[in-house]
Amino acid sequence: MDVNELSARAQAFLFSEGGTLTLKKLGSLLGVKEPELKVALTALSARIEGTGLALIQTETEVSLAVGKETSAAVQKAYERELAGEIGDAGLEVLAIVLYRGPSTRAQIDYIRGVNTSWTIRNLLTRGLLERTGNPEDGREYLYRPTVELLAHLGVRDSGELPNREEITAELKAFESRPADAPSDTHL
Repeated sequence: MDVNELSARAQAFLFSEGGTLTLKKLGSLLGVKEPELKVALTALSARIEGTGLALIQTETEVSLAVGKETSAAVQKAYERELAGEIGDAGLEVLAIVLYRGPSTRAQIDYIRGVNTSWTIRNLLTRGLLERTGNPEDGREYLYRPTVELLAHLGVRDSGELPNREEITAELKAFESRPADAPSDTHL
């Protein structure tokens, strides 16, 4: 595989990850050793220069990020976006994660009945949710409430939430019913 193809694949993996990858993990995904990976990352960094993206690299990790030439514009757009309310969709996602516990995006989507990618991204950006690896499936993430969210709600943990047992039982019943079963209630 030539350097251009390898750097394109590295960019694709970094993009699809949406965050930081260890060099070891990226090398494993690409099926290359460290020297080849370094050459590919150098080529990728040169290729994306001036595109609004930058390759950020430490001794052990690498990530795609917003480039310095576009960071002010992106920051301004996020500030406008974050100045508004989180809306009903945001409140629903927070309720699911608070009452259900750590949840994958697929689980949240199933309960809400719609795609929640944008809403989750917004809540992550606001510091209300955190994303962690899923120990049961390395291909997906778990979303959980942040300490800041719990503090804002005035609770020490989700066990102190109002009507916790009742709502948790309703969520479990909803998730355990067959997908084509009629629903009497909306969550």
